Amino acid sequence: MENQTVESMQGQLELFEMADEELFEEIADEEPSMEEGRPSMTSPEWNDYAISHFHDNELIDGNPICAGLRRVAEVLLGDIVESGPTEVFPATDGDGPGRATVVYKVSFNWLNTGIIKSFSDVADVWHGNTDDLFCAHPVATASTRAEGRALRKALKLRVLAAEELAKKDIVEIVQQSVAKVTDGEYNPDDRITSQQVQFIDKRCAMLNIDANQFINLGEKTYRSINDVKRDCAKKMIKLLNEYQNEKRSVPEDITGYDENWRN
Repeated sequence: MENQTVESMQGQLELFEMADEELFEEIADEEPSMEEGRPSMTSPEWNDYAISHFHDNELIDGNPICAGLRRVAEVLLGDIVESGPTEVFPATDGDGPGRATVVYKVSFNWLNTGIIKSFSDVADVWHGNTDDLFCAHPVATASTRAEGRALRKALKLRVLAAEELAKKDIVEIVQQSVAKVTDGEYNPDDRITSQQVQFIDKRCAMLNIDANQFINLGEKTYRSINDVKRDCAKKMIKLLNEYQNEKRSVPEDITGYDENWRN
């Protein structure tokens, strides 16, 4: 009798094990099937693999447009379950298009497994970094740029989104704006202007950079931002733009923005 009970329990255990195996097989069947030969997202081959999924009309000189990024992101990463701005700083200049900044977040049902992964990024738009056709709508343009950055961050792409590019020389425009504000000839030996200081402050905040560490990256040491000359400030602004456009990487030892850095 006792042996029959043991055999019965063993039989039930085998049935439970078989049920578990079938359950795991069903779960595995629900997961998206990886394409054969799909490289790891951390491999050197990933960027070219991801870019190969864009249609010709979704690329401008090799840079994907935002609509293409949305489509390819869902193909490679899973369904987008949430997408939209989380913070909007509209232009306050009533006499012109002004500057607008938008923080955008995209959330995925990661590989359609039920796990939610989110990516966010920020973009700003003003007449100096945006072609004239689009700078008339700074909030909408900044939103598209920020969405594109969040999507390419999720896709781990090493190229900029097409909407991030502009044909304008940003440094030259900043220089001209400074000269206009000071109502005089541009003199590179003059001290840094308040507009340049404000630009450096906002860009360091956006990129989470310690501004004091940043202005002292070069050979010369500054006790204060006010000791920086205008021509040197122009080079600093250019470097910050390269950081933002990912043409250069931000050194790890200068990260950590402090809003009181000018005190």
